Amino acid sequence: MKISSAYKGLFLGLALLLATSAFAASQGPLEVKENVSLNGKQLPAGNYQLKWEGNGPNVEVTIIKNKNVVATVPARLQEVTRAASKDATVMHINDDGSKSISEIQFGGKKYILAMGQESAKADGGDGSK
Repeated sequence: MKISSAYKGLFLGLALLLATSAFAASQGPLEVKENVSLNGKQLPAGNYQLKWEGNGPNVEVTIIKNKNVVATVPARLQEVTRAASKDATVMHINDDGSKSISEIQFGGKKYILAMGQESAKADGGDGSK
């Protein structure tokens, strides 16, 4: 009887640990050094926190600054073979010279968030819905 209770406690602890690990993996930082757009939303330079819902590939990303939600945008969570050495943001230069975020990499992680046109291409669509 005591062994059964011990296993239940161990199982519960393991489930809690896994849930915490999964939650920690669904957020990350975003540093923007200049004004950019992200799926049509303007982001001024600054530091943001990203949180996303879902395990991929399609996720909904919430962008937060100073505890305020700035934007919510769709993205694709993609596995990569090599972890990025540091956090990085890949930019796309638009026809008008403005910049938009196409990819966000996280230091030490083997996944990226693909945004905007890159996300639509990975979906196999043309970006229109």
